[in-house]
Amino acid sequence: MASGLFALLDDIATLMDDVAVMSKVAAKKTAGILGDDLAVNAEKASGFVSDRELPVLWAITKGSLLNKIIILPFAFLLSAFVPLAVTIILILGGVYLAFEGAEKIYEYLVPHSHEDKVILLENLTPEEILKKEKEKIRSAIVTDFILSVEIVIIALGTVVQESITNQIIVVSIIALLATIGVYGIVAIIVRMDEFGYKLIAINEENNSFSDKVGRVLVKALPKIIKGMGIIGTIALILVSGGIFVHNIEFFHHLLPSWPSIIKEILVGLLIGFVAFGFFELFLKLIKKKAH
Repeated sequence: MASGLFALLDDIATLMDDVAVMSKVAAKKTAGILGDDLAVNAEKASGFVSDRELPVLWAITKGSLLNKIIILPFAFLLSAFVPLAVTIILILGGVYLAFEGAEKIYEYLVPHSHEDKVILLENLTPEEILKKEKEKIRSAIVTDFILSVEIVIIALGTVVQESITNQIIVVSIIALLATIGVYGIVAIIVRMDEFGYKLIAINEENNSFSDKVGRVLVKALPKIIKGMGIIGTIALILVSGGIFVHNIEFFHHLLPSWPSIIKEILVGLLIGFVAFGFFELFLKLIKKKAH
């Protein structure tokens, strides 16, 4: 009886060690996309009235958890019964990531006009403000769903050869950590300027230490969000390139003497701009047909 209990405890300890190792690998694979996830969600959660930022962020976080509850069972069923589908979805997700990265690079390098619609909150009624808030929350949750699918599939792709038990544990851990980590950091970021203003107003001195720290925090917020956007774009190309290199034989054996990171960036850029080119051509054909 005692020996059976110790054997069970030993099996549990071994399982936990395996899960810890696999979770670490999966976290590294999914870390690249989290930069883009952070930048997108920080942008989505900002722009609200100060006292509504955290409630809005909490609403988006709950939506993100619901997204993962919906996505995870489907991902595990595919892994159990149609494992090839996980690889196919992983590659399709890689194309989307590469396309998104290429699109951001194009928008940065090629000047083009944007149609900006500025809506002043003071011109809206409380009911209209609440409606706009709900629309923005809904948009953020939809965006989160797409990013959550990518995170879950990438994490699942790292453990697809493991037992279904290990897959469920590892991918669930990654999904939960991604939600808590991303939205926890977003909460800190979107409140950074508010904290800065409070430091500035903490005393009546004109140029105190708290004033200087407060100004730094206020000025840093837009730069941090912009910096995360740049890091996220690089991560999109790198992660997508890694998906292609590790899952498509042609790219896996291409340029064998080159460093893997260079090869992954080049492959990600190549497929990203090819996908972007086809997308732009498709849009032009649609517009031409409409006219």
